[in-house]
This record gives sequence, C-alpha cells and structure tokens, in this order.
Amino acid sequence: MSWHANVYVTLKPSVLDPQGATVQRALSQMGYPAVTGVRMGKFTEMEMDDKLSEAEAKKQVNEICDKLLANPNIETYRFTLEKK
Repeated sequence: MSWHANVYVTLKPSVLDPQGATVQRALSQMGYPAVTGVRMGKFTEMEMDDKLSEAEAKKQVNEICDKLLANPNIETYRFTLEKK
C-alpha cells in the first residue's frame, strides 16, 4: 500500500484566465452555450511511501505544493490523500 495524492492547482479568482476564456468561447461556438465560464488549472498525481503517517504525508504534500507545484501569488491548491 502507499499514499496516493491528487493535487489540483487553479488560478486565484482575482487572476484573469485567458486560456479559460478561450476554451469557453470555443465551447460556445461548438454549440455549448450553457457553459458560461471556464477556469483552467493543473492536476498532479503523486504516490508516496506508506511508511509516512497521514499527518506527515499531508505535511509533505503541502510543502511540495508551496515550493514547486503552485505559485502562491496567483494560484491556490487543494489535494486529496488516500491509502491505495
């Protein structure tokens, strides 16, 4: 068994998302007018040693997000952690 983390990184709501706006316009042109907004982000999966406690695994995922995966000036992140 190991820890499995799913990390979701998205732009803060106050940050403009030109890529999301482009996708939203394309969806509208493709016949999906009900889609009124799109925000793009990043998704990362990580496997971690199950010798870590749940608290230590969460701490390490937070550190990895803060140091590498997310830019704290413009992005936020959230993650799930489960035993696999």
